[in-house]
Amino acid sequence: MEAASAFRQALLDGSATDVRALWALVYPQLPQPENDKEAAVVMHRARTEANSIPLDLRAYSHRWLTERGLPSGLADHLRPRAERMYPVVAEGTAIAVRSRSPEGLNRALALRNAMSDAVAEMYAGGNKSPEQIKNRLAEIRHKWRKT
Repeated sequence: MEAASAFRQALLDGSATDVRALWALVYPQLPQPENDKEAAVVMHRARTEANSIPLDLRAYSHRWLTERGLPSGLADHLRPRAERMYPVVAEGTAIAVRSRSPEGLNRALALRNAMSDAVAEMYAGGNKSPEQIKNRLAEIRHKWRKT
């Protein structure tokens, strides 16, 4: 019973290091997480499945796993509550251009596409800084005004 209490406390604390050490001590004959990153996956999965863990911690671990494309063990009937507790953050950039004349519409659409492509490139490169994106869009708009 002592090991169960220690495991539960490690899950409550969110300590992958403690979970890994306990697993090695109590179950040395079973496959072991090779590092703390693997232990964190095991810990979060265990938290989603353990009924003795409070829902807020289970919901956090559910989100942690799903953000990384890993399966969650949270029961289906608890998932809507978990999704409300830790909603998915959707990032995006709004781009708006206008044309004062029907003849300029094609030019405005081309500008919008150039700006959209620039944002997509920045996101693909891992750059989601609003200030840098704003500066890049201003640079593109400035170049288009010159031509």
